Formats: sequence, C-alpha cells, structure tokens
Amino acid sequence: MKLVKRALSTKKTVLLCANAALEKKARNIVILNVKKLSSIADYLMICSGGSDRQVQAIAASIGENLKKAKIIPFGMEGDRIGKWVLIDCGDVVIHVFFEPVREFYDLERLWPDVPRMEIGEDVTEIASLRRGM
Repeated sequence: MKLVKRALSTKKTVLLCANAALEKKARNIVILNVKKLSSIADYLMICSGGSDRQVQAIAASIGENLKKAKIIPFGMEGDRIGKWVLIDCGDVVIHVFFEPVREFYDLERLWPDVPRMEIGEDVTEIASLRRGM
C-alpha cells in the first residue's frame, strides 16, 4: 500500500526532483529506470554535491519542490549530516551523496543493465525523460 500522496505521475515526480537538484548545482545526476527489476521503486535518482552543505541544500531543494507539488515523501534520512541523504517518495527514491561517499558505495554498479539517463554538467533544466525511460 502506497502512503505517498500522488499529485504527479512518477515520471513527472522524477523530473521535478532532477530539476530541483539542478537548481542547487548537483553533479553527476543519473536517473535509473528500475521498475522491471525492483518492487521497491520505479526510478532511482542519484546525484552528488561537493560538500556536506551542498548535499543538504540539494536535499532541501528537492523537499521544497515536492512539498509545492503536494507530494509527501515517506521520509528523508541523513539530511542533518549531509553525507548521504535518502528521500523516499514511493515509486521514486532519491540518493544525494557527498562525492567521496558516492564513489565508495557506487550504487550505480548494482543496476548495470537498466535504462539510465545521465544529465550533463552543463544542463540547467530537463523537460522530459529520454525515450525508454
């Protein structure tokens, strides 16, 4: 049973989160479509910040944008420390990492064969997910 109040489609939710991360200059944003392999979520979004404060700012931006869209996440963990913040929105799970922590855990390697969309450093906003996502 999903407890997340769904105001947007899953794809629009992941776009909202990616754009909120881009607002705070998140690095190396990757969206993974895991719906065929996972019963936990349809999408994982992973991104990085260069400091604990940037990680906290990225997570806060995502949280604020979800609130504006009337999406209430299950929870947000790790935002006080700022090394790894997990935001669980049901069908969309967001991981915001401090860069060295992301390199250590390397979550992307757990999902090598799923459709993925990498968002370049020069991108300031995305309007849609690429085909197949």
